[in-house]
Amino acid sequence: MFVINCKNYEEVSGDKIIKFVKTAEKISKKYKVKIAISPPQHLVGLVANSSIPIFAQHIDDSKIGSTTGFIIPELLKKSKVKGSLINHSEHRISSKEIEKLVSKLKELKMTSILCVKDVVEVKKYVKLNPDYIAIEPPELIGSGKAVSKEKPDLISKAVEAVKNAKNNTKLLCGAGIVSGEDVSKAIELGSKGILVASGIVKSKNWNNIMSEFAKSMV
Repeated sequence: MFVINCKNYEEVSGDKIIKFVKTAEKISKKYKVKIAISPPQHLVGLVANSSIPIFAQHIDDSKIGSTTGFIIPELLKKSKVKGSLINHSEHRISSKEIEKLVSKLKELKMTSILCVKDVVEVKKYVKLNPDYIAIEPPELIGSGKAVSKEKPDLISKAVEAVKNAKNNTKLLCGAGIVSGEDVSKAIELGSKGILVASGIVKSKNWNNIMSEFAKSMV
């Protein structure tokens, strides 16, 4: 799994997100790599019919109806959104909410990508059996220093913790990934994919950088 979190970067604002997603579709097909994209929340509807999975960046534990401003998983599903990030380091939520939201996405047959900051959290939340756990040390996010190089032991320990849980959760590696070499190292350490943001979104050539990452995965 190759997940691109677009955050609220200006590079994909407005209809530029359409070009971005079309580029990812092409690369996914060419290299036979599963690429998923989390657009800025207000642009999800522009690309939800894509041939690759579109994920929300955040969801709320709230109900359909009079819940102004909340992001409702059931309604996302009706808009063909395939899943969501949960508990990203830039949008942390309580453990109680995490538990409810992982359970909700499971119930809706949507994909959950639960973000954690360290191995302690991996061990704590892997018991919930999310589809993916993405480990991202907050201090490395957007730093250009890849966790796979700066803290390889962190990934190895996280991989071990996920294996020991003996469920279906897979580990993704994130934070500071900016090159194919960073991707290869993460896969070599046992990660089943990557969660990346600025390393791709802010690149001058989306096609080239997505290709580099995809080739490194296969």
